[in-house]
Amino acid sequence: MLFTSLTFICGFLPAALGVYWALRRWRARAAQLWLVAASLVFYAWGQPAMVLLLAGSILANYALAGRVAAGRRARLWCAAAVALDLLVLACFKYAGLLLGSFGVAWHVPALPLGISFFTFQQIIYVVDLYRGAVAPAGLLDFAAAIALFAHVVAGPLVQPKHLLPQFALRRGRAALQAMFVGGAELFLLGLAKKLLLADSAAQFADPPFAAAAAHLPLTFVEAWVGVLAYGAEIYFDFSGYCDMAIGIAAMFGLVLPVNFASPYRAGSIAEFWRRWNITLSAFLRDYLYIPLGGNRRGQARRLANLMITMLLGGLWHGAAWTFLAWGGLHGLYLIAQQAFVRLGGRLPRPAGWALTLAAVLLAWVPFRAQNFAAASDYYAALAGLHGIALPAIYLQVLPALSHVASSVPALPALGDGRTLSLAQAVVFLGLAWMIILAAPASQAAGRRLRTLAVAASFAFCVQAVCLGAAAPFIYFRF
Repeated sequence: MLFTSLTFICGFLPAALGVYWALRRWRARAAQLWLVAASLVFYAWGQPAMVLLLAGSILANYALAGRVAAGRRARLWCAAAVALDLLVLACFKYAGLLLGSFGVAWHVPALPLGISFFTFQQIIYVVDLYRGAVAPAGLLDFAAAIALFAHVVAGPLVQPKHLLPQFALRRGRAALQAMFVGGAELFLLGLAKKLLLADSAAQFADPPFAAAAAHLPLTFVEAWVGVLAYGAEIYFDFSGYCDMAIGIAAMFGLVLPVNFASPYRAGSIAEFWRRWNITLSAFLRDYLYIPLGGNRRGQARRLANLMITMLLGGLWHGAAWTFLAWGGLHGLYLIAQQAFVRLGGRLPRPAGWALTLAAVLLAWVPFRAQNFAAASDYYAALAGLHGIALPAIYLQVLPALSHVASSVPALPALGDGRTLSLAQAVVFLGLAWMIILAAPASQAAGRRLRTLAVAASFAFCVQAVCLGAAAPFIYFRF
């Protein structure tokens, strides 16, 4: 069930909220039980059988966590829980990739929604329990923290120690009303980002990448419009999802962590990762990079740990070598940044920002491409190796461009392939990137600005929802 669907917005969410708050006035535990039940229904909506995997995973981790909390052989039980979680993740997500690389046939089961997210959250809980960083939770609290439909499919990757105490917290009526109104507003703002900006950007991003996958001629202008459009698409798609997830939780009186903070304004790659998918970055740092040794064992080991972390972070996004390459590129970026700083280098903020943004956009190519051959063709087009072409009508208006671009009737791999597709792309991308680089982040925007944005986009969102035209969130695939 998509957050953007008519079923969710007009059916599931109002029913879940209405029953929850009615029960909450009577008994908080009954409301929490309802929240767990509603979350399981939400998860089972598209993949009914997979709800058994989610429920089984929760019960197994809860049982093993109980053995960890008991203290006897806690390290062994913690290792067993982590191994079980990783085994389940590997079987469903990575077995086909690994065995296929050795020519072994493997029937790939359907990928359960959110398996990476609920698996990692349970690993966090068990490890934190072993470390003494979180107190043992009851089954109802644990199930509510893991299965909560606001974040079970695509995050934020909430640490249980931050969410579990909230189930016992009793906020005042005024505070809950303010959270509900703010959450509803944030949900609608995220809906607008997804339907009006992310899905519109996809119309200009998909054709160039599809052309590269089919090894069709892709020219310089088409390639750059495609990569700029995909950069905007994934930005608004993920930003919109995070707003909607945090907004949904707020309507239930729960606070989820900020997971997105204008990452394209970062002045370095390290800063980018402190702004993009913040909770995943924190997980990779605290539960992978630091346990590997972090920066405590010399520079060579530090760089190796950094690269391993980024490679696995890339592979976490999907069972494809192209995701591993994307993670590897960011690992190289971080290593190069550290080497530059160690040599005493320092860039002015504008130069650092421009270099970072260019590096991030170029790294999106293997992330989005279907395979390495398509990524290679795309990079060649970005470099102008497949030529530079413009529709004839533009060359007639600006004859000077004929010295660098050849004349064609239209650019077939751009939008709908009409003559005006380029003009539409330029106008849309200009607006989208102006919002990305100049508008305040959702969490930082004032109430008046957020209300104005919601009001301005409301009618268009209603139309898109009623038509059922929304595409799934990109991070739902991970």
